[in-house]
Amino acid sequence: MRLIRLAIRNIAGHSFRSWMVFFCATLMASLVISATLILGGADDSLRLAVERLGADIIVIPKGLEQRLESALLMGIPVHGWMPDVVVDDIAAMPGVQAVSPQIYLSTLRGATCCSLPELFLIAYDPATDFTVRPWLESSIGDSLALGEAVGGSFVYVPADEEGFVVYGYPLELRANLAPTGTGLDQSLFFTLETAYDIALHSPDQAVKALDIPPRTISSALVKVRTGEDPQRIAQDIEAAMPLVSALETANLFKDQRHQLLSLMNTVTGLLAVTWALAVALIVVVFALAVNERRRQIGVMRALGARRSTVLTSLLTEAWLLAGGGGLTGVLVAALAIALFQRTITRMMGVPFLYPPLLQLVGLAAGALAFVLVSVSLAALGPALRIALQDPALSMKE
Repeated sequence: MRLIRLAIRNIAGHSFRSWMVFFCATLMASLVISATLILGGADDSLRLAVERLGADIIVIPKGLEQRLESALLMGIPVHGWMPDVVVDDIAAMPGVQAVSPQIYLSTLRGATCCSLPELFLIAYDPATDFTVRPWLESSIGDSLALGEAVGGSFVYVPADEEGFVVYGYPLELRANLAPTGTGLDQSLFFTLETAYDIALHSPDQAVKALDIPPRTISSALVKVRTGEDPQRIAQDIEAAMPLVSALETANLFKDQRHQLLSLMNTVTGLLAVTWALAVALIVVVFALAVNERRRQIGVMRALGARRSTVLTSLLTEAWLLAGGGGLTGVLVAALAIALFQRTITRMMGVPFLYPPLLQLVGLAAGALAFVLVSVSLAALGPALRIALQDPALSMKE
């Protein structure tokens, strides 16, 4: 406790130098936690979006490739149609284990017939589905009935409404999916039967009818047999059906992944330069500090203080400043990212998933440990030099 009081007194007595070390620690911590939250969260979002699809290949009308990625990442509705016979044609191909159709729709912007504007609606076939149905059975115990739906993590029943309404059609929101940080979080899933029923009643209940062309689908999710090559099967599908594109889900979001990799390299370089400059500045600050306190340290040694005591006293100052600055940097950066998550997503063009509290605490602890080690290493050299110096030499002017 005496060493801590001495360290605090020395910090208060040299406020300018202390603030310099505090600022360097804050800067290092904020950069580390920001890079981890944003880049790591973006990578998690891309991975979870692919996992949520749950398919090896997704078949869509040719020309919708970029729009599909925008729909999955940012929740921008996409519309495109292809004949539903492609499902049977794909299912008959060698190496294909399962095929399930989906229809992509969207709510009307600003219409009173929809509870929430600009929702990405996805209708699936429960008889063949292998992505949504398994989650439903494990979470709510059964599949969806007519008029029931599950939503992404951002989908909710408005407080002033008794139920969820789409095109004037009441839906029961059974559950919410886990967050992904992508456009799937603002998507609504229901069965094809419900989609056709909404379309049937929409002319009388909505300002604009929901039009689903007969015998058409928006996409087909394909699961290949174990040991088969998805790339070969995707090529076979495109060769047999010139009007569709077969996308391997493992290759989705290539542009976004390259963008993230480039950004990660840039941020890593910036972190390295910032770390080197901050450590160099801390070394200079502590060198000046111990040089000014040579007589004080010499008197301590002459009165019986051991070298380890002097060293611990100086390092305690470094730890207090590093801890305070690091904690400030972590809190400010984490709060700013949480508040401006949507703005950052728009600027990057790639969504990112904010981590849950327990994971966030772990990341914060890692950033604090990084700052503490960095500041300790920077202060260790000057502290060792003065601690090992002869007391008589230390007290000379």
